[in-house]
Amino acid sequence: MASSATESYRVCAMLCQILICNATVMPDTPAMPHILLADDDFELTDLLADYLQGHGLSISVASDGAEALALLQSDRQTFDLMVLDIMMPNMDGMAVLKQLPTLHATGHAKNPAGNPLPVIMLTAKGDDIDRIIGLELGADDYLGKPCNPRELLARIHAILKRTNLTPSPDDAFNQTATSTVTLPGHDHLTLDTTHRTASLDGQPLDLTGTEFDLLHTLLANYGDVVSKDTLSETVLGRELSPFDRSLDVHISRLRKKLVGEANNNNDKTTETIKSVRGKGYQLVI
Repeated sequence: MASSATESYRVCAMLCQILICNATVMPDTPAMPHILLADDDFELTDLLADYLQGHGLSISVASDGAEALALLQSDRQTFDLMVLDIMMPNMDGMAVLKQLPTLHATGHAKNPAGNPLPVIMLTAKGDDIDRIIGLELGADDYLGKPCNPRELLARIHAILKRTNLTPSPDDAFNQTATSTVTLPGHDHLTLDTTHRTASLDGQPLDLTGTEFDLLHTLLANYGDVVSKDTLSETVLGRELSPFDRSLDVHISRLRKKLVGEANNNNDKTTETIKSVRGKGYQLVI
């Protein structure tokens, strides 16, 4: 096992060194996205930090979960995204994910726009159960270790692009003076695409960035079945791979939140997102 771990580190280190040499160094400006990199592998984090900084990101490093939580609770800085290793001493990544809702309630662990901090998991474990649990706890995406630094950068950019507050001119939801969207024929489901908030029957929905984007996309195609391929490319920013369960987990979490709020308001229709076998998902609330 030790030789396998050493070989994995060497592969990742080699990729980082090659990509760093080819990187174009960007000027350090206040506008640079701020990334929290939480991992107990000091050499690996140094390599990843150098590579990500070389591509226009500002990096802060935490060596374990407790240190990551302390940085998230600090009022002196905010982060745009966290890259979180699952296997760490003192407090592991799963424990950190479990603490994030409490931090959100106290105004911490949010990006500069005030939305819940997006999280990308890093894990050396090959067991899909750990990845699924992480996604169920609110992580937005995951990568296995050793990861390709270029792939990590692409995932970071994809999430930062989705959570950017600047409305896109061709966004169907930004056709009006306001960015508040109401489901056609129903006045109880509302999305505010500027502030990236959602409510059902006037009650706010506590959605992650990925869940908001899924609801946004399904609402834009209300009445139609949206394929998994389309959702993966639009929301996750990548092609759907054969054994990737992350989209299904995100849909399951979103469905539970919508159903829970509907039940709280005595709505007898508890089906919110319909699975159409072999095709995709359909918003039916």
